[in-house]
Amino acid sequence: MENTTEDIVLDIRGQICPACLLITLSELNSNRERLTEASARLVIKTDHRDATRTIPGAALAMGYGVAVTQKERYYEITLEHKK
Repeated sequence: MENTTEDIVLDIRGQICPACLLITLSELNSNRERLTEASARLVIKTDHRDATRTIPGAALAMGYGVAVTQKERYYEITLEHKK
């Protein structure tokens, strides 16, 4: 079966907290239905290390699965509905 999950990419590099968290929460709310249906996942690109704690903490509290990956010049935080 083909994977039909769409990546919604949110590039917030250059932003600092609390803006990182607020922008992410807005994007989560805007795409709540697609994320809950598991037809999409949110992929956040950030270069602000504090965001790797604040965003996952909030997403976990909202029931999302979280993965944080360190890339060469930024972090990638993936949020998706827990199955």
